[in-house]
Amino acid sequence: MARSLKTNEKGLVRTAVQGQVVPPRCYGWEVTAEGTAVMLPAVGGITYNVLLGDPAFGWVADHVEPGVSFAAGKGKPDENPNRALLAYACIGNTVKLISGPAEGRCGVVTGKHGGVEHLIVDFPPDVLRKLHGDDRILVEAWGTGLELVEFPDIRLYGLSPELLNRMGLRKDSQGRLVVPVAAQIPPELMGSGVGSNDSFKGDYDLQTQDYTTLERLGLHRLRLGDVVALQDQDTRWGVGYRRGAISIGVVIHGDSRLSGHGPGIQVVMTCGEGRIVPRISADANIARYLGIGRFRSRGNRRSRT
Repeated sequence: MARSLKTNEKGLVRTAVQGQVVPPRCYGWEVTAEGTAVMLPAVGGITYNVLLGDPAFGWVADHVEPGVSFAAGKGKPDENPNRALLAYACIGNTVKLISGPAEGRCGVVTGKHGGVEHLIVDFPPDVLRKLHGDDRILVEAWGTGLELVEFPDIRLYGLSPELLNRMGLRKDSQGRLVVPVAAQIPPELMGSGVGSNDSFKGDYDLQTQDYTTLERLGLHRLRLGDVVALQDQDTRWGVGYRRGAISIGVVIHGDSRLSGHGPGIQVVMTCGEGRIVPRISADANIARYLGIGRFRSRGNRRSRT
């Protein structure tokens, strides 16, 4: 199990970063891959009915972000303090509301959306209904610099030690890291974000315009929060193709009708030499691992004050 894998977590710094609800964006008319014009709900704001564990496809929306979207402030999304918020907050970190009617309630970081530079957070449904656009959060950021001691050639990004310990990782007889994943994605399907030099505070998109291929590979069944393997994707120092490399990512936002876009995948683990071995598991979803989203139970400690 994952707890038998030695990490450097005791030496990691816990630091506080803050953010506030990001207003929803309206892009106006956009042209789809089929050449039609649409105007749809997009990124930002508070989304009440799309949660981790829900399908990544089928929503009448563009890049929908489940739960609540945050940034450190208005304007300059690529500069500090927003850069620090996105760089240091990790999937699985605890988030605490520090203003508003639900002050004191907690949530969980579930993703970082590159381009718009949003931090995505899951809250219990009753908290979502109390939130408004001025509410602020404090994130106990913990995980930047996380390493698997026995696997120095595997890099980890944006992954909290708590989530790592729940992912069911194991070392096989050949000294490779076995990672449960919901699906494997071939390199030719990865789109918007390829070529970026940013591997630590954003995502890149699965292209979904060829739906026949998605169905053939079973990718049309992807859910928000699914852990997936990206074949031949080397994301150690950027985002690019390398035969034999493997990256592990989390589906953090929904589908898009724009050419070259689709569900966003945030990389949390990568190896350029193929020492990661994906194993298909229907349970490989961070909402299930953390007991949040559609897998939240009444007794989940994160939903309490």
